[in-house]
Amino acid sequence: MRKLYFPIILVLITFLVASEIAKAIPAFARKYNMTCKTCHSPMPRLKPYGDEFAGNGFKLPDKEAPRYFLETGDEQLSLIRDFPIAARFDGHITYNYGNTENSDLGVPFILKLLSGGEITKDIAYYFYFYMSERGELAGVEDCFIMFNNLFGIDLDLYFGQFQISDPLFKRELRLSLEDYQVYKTKPGLSKMNLAYDRGIMLTLGLDWGMDVVFELVNGCGLSQADANKLFDIDGHKTIVGRITQDIGEFARIGAFALFGKEDMYNSTNAKITNEVLSFGPDLTLSFGDLAELNFQYVNRVDKNLFLSENDVNPSKDIATKGIMAEAIITPKGDDSKLYGAAIFNWVESDYKPLDYKTVSLHLGYLLKRNLRIVLEGTYNFSDKDKTFTIFSLGFVNAF
Repeated sequence: MRKLYFPIILVLITFLVASEIAKAIPAFARKYNMTCKTCHSPMPRLKPYGDEFAGNGFKLPDKEAPRYFLETGDEQLSLIRDFPIAARFDGHITYNYGNTENSDLGVPFILKLLSGGEITKDIAYYFYFYMSERGELAGVEDCFIMFNNLFGIDLDLYFGQFQISDPLFKRELRLSLEDYQVYKTKPGLSKMNLAYDRGIMLTLGLDWGMDVVFELVNGCGLSQADANKLFDIDGHKTIVGRITQDIGEFARIGAFALFGKEDMYNSTNAKITNEVLSFGPDLTLSFGDLAELNFQYVNRVDKNLFLSENDVNPSKDIATKGIMAEAIITPKGDDSKLYGAAIFNWVESDYKPLDYKTVSLHLGYLLKRNLRIVLEGTYNFSDKDKTFTIFSLGFVNAF
């Protein structure tokens, strides 16, 4: 009987005290004196107008921000009058995480400060700093400078830290607590995946609805600089290419490919060089403002890979493949107070610790544009003999 009532009691308690905030920058709303639904539906999910805003260097093409820059009398000085800043506070109360039948009061789970905006015409910046992530000082993740409309065309250059998968589907903008697992997979001792890295990214938008993206990154994640103040631990670089095409107003189809090398060492300090090839298609179907379907398939092959520090002989080939499928429903478009989302994650690999299969259902209700109640359940069936369900309830707040 105790096991039956406890989740219900937990839900009621969580409804009152848990908090979660998704990636949104209220500083932009303050800057332009406008509602969050101009760009989000619901926040932090971007509408097409919000996507255009971000790609335009965080500047609205049809609206100037009043007195945004400080008048100093020096035309060569571009100084923001009021430094834009926002906060993120993320807390979770969960039940049955890892099939333990225990609850956890994870508050604060995340606490971070965010800032972004124009530096001068066609040059912008964005970053956020983790003051606390799971109880630790995590530091900087997203952090880049952006040069917009190079050579007078829709060509943008990003230089800094970002997620390799950002041109596909942005993990930081998802509605669900459940992640896009296929972007995070790293077999064996590999440090390379589709999440955060340092480098450059070029994006080109063409008039017929095609976008082309090129990325050149270190290929080792957000590793710390070595004694020589170098971030790239092996000197190899990873290249990523992506192309996408809009099909009418309701569909987008795309594909990406990644190739890179990385040096790795086992416990005896033996060195090998792993080659990584990853590729896959993606698809988005939009039904006006009412619903959206997102699909991602990733196929990855690692050649010459140490699976553990104790390996003497590297594996020949390790194949990993995965799917992320997501559905979002907003019954009244950007005026919806009640919305729903579902996400399916499937990863299967020759490196068995990566195997992952989950289905998540997410419901949200907006009390205000920047305050919503969220309820989520995730059924994990990665191991047929050890299936379990995770429950979470809280609220999302941006300020």
